[in-house]
Amino acid sequence: MKVIRGLPLPQNKTPCALTIGNYDGVHKGHQVLLERLIATAKEHHLQSCVLTFEPHPKEFFDPQNAPARILNLRDKLVALERFGVDCVYVEHFNAAFAKKTPEVFVQEILVNGLDAKKIIIGDDFHYGSRRAGNINTLESAGKNFNFEVTSIPTVLDNRQQRISSSALRQALKEGQMDLATTLLGRPYSISGHVLHGRKLGRTLGFPTLNLMVSNQLHQRPHALSGIFVALVHGLEAKPLPAVASLGVRPTVEDAGNVLLETHVFDFKKEVYGKLVRVELVKKLRDEKKYSSLDELTQAIQHDAQLAREYFKN
Repeated sequence: MKVIRGLPLPQNKTPCALTIGNYDGVHKGHQVLLERLIATAKEHHLQSCVLTFEPHPKEFFDPQNAPARILNLRDKLVALERFGVDCVYVEHFNAAFAKKTPEVFVQEILVNGLDAKKIIIGDDFHYGSRRAGNINTLESAGKNFNFEVTSIPTVLDNRQQRISSSALRQALKEGQMDLATTLLGRPYSISGHVLHGRKLGRTLGFPTLNLMVSNQLHQRPHALSGIFVALVHGLEAKPLPAVASLGVRPTVEDAGNVLLETHVFDFKKEVYGKLVRVELVKKLRDEKKYSSLDELTQAIQHDAQLAREYFKN
């Protein structure tokens, strides 16, 4: 799968079937769109493409109240590649892009930029400045610019509830990992390169693999936090059992950085720089600030014991 920041050079653009959206989560609702995209592209001998945005438009307009991130960009791209998408265009969402009217968006981005011939969207799709464009205006533009629009109705789960990023975000916030797995069609996980940390876990008897989720320079709220039973992929041929903490480490740090710290049971190797994926299997509890390192150590010991019992059973 090709990943292109912005639009292709004119000489490199290829007629495509296109879907457009933030695709945060790449959940089952998104997957229905992607399946239709792939089928349409194959049927009409087109390249299958996704146009997505970085940052999320709501992060640009109102960063303090933006929805929490479900996936980082790497994990979103991995999920899209898993479905067989040929190309993802990551458009930088900034003030100039936000000002594009629906008419300019269609002509500059969809027609001149991407040469879209088939466009597959959800039934709540809006585009252009102030979200003034909708399915009707896009279908009308398609008649003028020779592209066809297909809208996909809302996808419901087995409770007859709409599958959406908002619903998935709520499930994660509440620690309902089984529901999140149902909405995603796969277990929830976070990937990243193992970083050097303060080595505090090692001094407490629980060395950890540290992944940066967000920091003060690139502060993005995350969809969940807490202590989890976990599986670590990418260290050995099979996933390794672990206990993980996702959050801001309130007992030892007040920097606003969101870290995923994972203690892999009975694992001693140095793996700094290694790309790993941490699957969060079950939430044990919320993150908590302790009055001393001794209290923190006791809590970690208890969490680790619960995680070991989970895997034993």
